[in-house]
Amino acid sequence: MALSNWFSLCLPGRTGRGGSGFGHGGKGSGGEGKENRLATSSGSIFIDLSTLEAATGNFCEANLLGRGGFGPVYKGVMTNGQEVAVKQLSIDSRQGAREFTNEVTLLLKVQHRNLVSLLGCCVANGRKMLVLPFFPNRSLDYFLFDKSRQTPLDWSKRFEITVGVARGLLYLHEESPVKIVHRDIKASNILLDDQLNPKISDFGLARLFSADETHVNTFRISGTYGYMAPEYALNGYLSSKSDVFSFGILLLEIVSGRKNLDETLGVKEVDLLSYAWKLYQEGSELKIMDPNLASYNADEASLCIQIGLLCCQASVSDRPDMYGVHLMLSSDSFTLPKPGSPGIRGRIGGWLSAPSLLSNTNSH
Repeated sequence: MALSNWFSLCLPGRTGRGGSGFGHGGKGSGGEGKENRLATSSGSIFIDLSTLEAATGNFCEANLLGRGGFGPVYKGVMTNGQEVAVKQLSIDSRQGAREFTNEVTLLLKVQHRNLVSLLGCCVANGRKMLVLPFFPNRSLDYFLFDKSRQTPLDWSKRFEITVGVARGLLYLHEESPVKIVHRDIKASNILLDDQLNPKISDFGLARLFSADETHVNTFRISGTYGYMAPEYALNGYLSSKSDVFSFGILLLEIVSGRKNLDETLGVKEVDLLSYAWKLYQEGSELKIMDPNLASYNADEASLCIQIGLLCCQASVSDRPDMYGVHLMLSSDSFTLPKPGSPGIRGRIGGWLSAPSLLSNTNSH
């Protein structure tokens, strides 16, 4: 039986967008995030530049948290004591201006406890800034890949983070007021709050879909190599299943504690997806587990590896949607199908032409 048929037959029915299933405000989603947008005298989301200059010490170097593709990010403290992160657009960045507008537009439409909240924004004197909650625990990549950390994430927290990211993506794809494909799911875009709850961030590349739109074809390929689905990287075919593929890669990184592409490893291990598939075929998939973990639940770990491989199937129609992924992570009432070959062609040495990847792509 084809995996797409298995998912449709074996997974219980869901409610539609805005329904009561795991949706916005429902029990499964965890409802709204606790962060609220900053109140201004006019009730607008726009914040005066002088307010942000005061909050960040005039954007002093001591408050610089880091620099990303968008531009520098500064820590600030508002007059009410709330700590914030201020993402400042790099001056004269045309792409950044487009991403700024996109992120503001989309974040105003959604709210969920596993998505970062937009607290406000600033457009003044040719400068554009986003004001977001400050997360002292930084992002997931720091916990997974920073070797200077003395204490790694334990298994139970890794599993909770996995489920939280799945909930956030399910909300974006099926339950928010609008359908959104994130397009850049990766460890550095998963922020962690003070309780290490995950928050999907960085919506600059996200794509808004109409209610009846299942996919789009685009010449503008945006995202991060290693996380991108092959049909999107090669052919510009973008759908919610593109995020599913990225989630699968992220899931394998969470269980293994390593980056999806690591050229310091031997040729058989350099690509995490290829290596995980090889071990799975040999029945020794648990060899991929992070050696820094003191202990872990072997059943949950095997489940995560299998789900990760299912999410990374070469054929789009063979991947589950995020409803199916969330259900598989949350229920032990059924046996998962065995994954077929994942989309590994071209991951080592650059993307190659693979037109067969687009077979049955209309079946989402």
